[in-house]
Amino acid sequence: MRGQVESEFLAAIARFAGPVRGVGVALISVFGVLSVPSDALPLGLGLLALVLVGAVADFGSQRLAIVLAIVRVVAVCAAQARIDGTDQWMFNVLTTTAITLQWEWSPKITVPTTAALLAVYLTAVGWDGSAVARLVVECVLARLAYRLLRRSTRRVDELRARQAALERAEAMALARRRREREYLALLHDTASATFLVVAVNGRDTDPSEVAGYARRDLDVLAGAVPTDTAVDVGSSLKPVVERSPLDIDARWDNALVPASVALALVRAVREALTNVERHAGTQAAELRVSANGDGVEVRVSDAGRGFDVDAVSDHRRGIRGSVVERMAAVGGSAEVTSRPGGTTVRLAWPRG
Repeated sequence: MRGQVESEFLAAIARFAGPVRGVGVALISVFGVLSVPSDALPLGLGLLALVLVGAVADFGSQRLAIVLAIVRVVAVCAAQARIDGTDQWMFNVLTTTAITLQWEWSPKITVPTTAALLAVYLTAVGWDGSAVARLVVECVLARLAYRLLRRSTRRVDELRARQAALERAEAMALARRRREREYLALLHDTASATFLVVAVNGRDTDPSEVAGYARRDLDVLAGAVPTDTAVDVGSSLKPVVERSPLDIDARWDNALVPASVALALVRAVREALTNVERHAGTQAAELRVSANGDGVEVRVSDAGRGFDVDAVSDHRRGIRGSVVERMAAVGGSAEVTSRPGGTTVRLAWPRG
């Protein structure tokens, strides 16, 4: 199967080889007529007219063009016996025709055609070894140049296909890493967070409270995968607010975002509220959703004990994985500020 570059190269050859031959032979014939003796000028002008007709055909059908190209060479060679000083004209028409045919047709057509035209030329002028050698060399070089250029275009197509495959593989790997990060963040938001509560509180853990956490975890893990249609952020966050055991003062503007962004916001907000519930030492929080041009800004605030953001280990995925990386994966940003007396999580999409 031909690649794009090779196909474009072949199309350019098919489009321009004939016109190059037509223009070249026409110019050669114009100068050839200028060298014709005055007594043979009518015949020279007749040959020029034939050449110009063939040159017009070179801009059209390839099949008609090759037929008229052969006719031109034969006509110029036949006129040599009647017009003195046309050897150079005749040879230049022959070589120009033979060279351009190498670009348009396969060797099974060009080899017998060139051989036949050379035989016509030698019949007109007699044996000329140097002319034979020159024509053969020029035709071979023309064919080699064509083959090298075509091979180069094929190589370019192969490199482009390989580059495209590498880019697809890289994109798939990036998507896979994002899914893995999302999976790890989701596990942190759900099961691992519940296990942490049990591990920290030990026997003091309220079984009904753990059961409530577990039910919410199962609801999250069993959630359907959304499409990227536009959804309202406030409507998406409403179930999170209703299911949270916190007393949440929630206010939001109407803000439409892609569903994948809304999902990231929902999970990041859920993680922020879970942190308030389990670590802040307060049962109250504020949630604000503000439309910001074509984007949205979400803030989760509490008046709890606060913590040192810089002291949080990189191995803890609550802030880094469930909030910061999750928002970055959809083109957004997350900022967590905390001090004794309160913490604020600011989520923005798009980034900036």
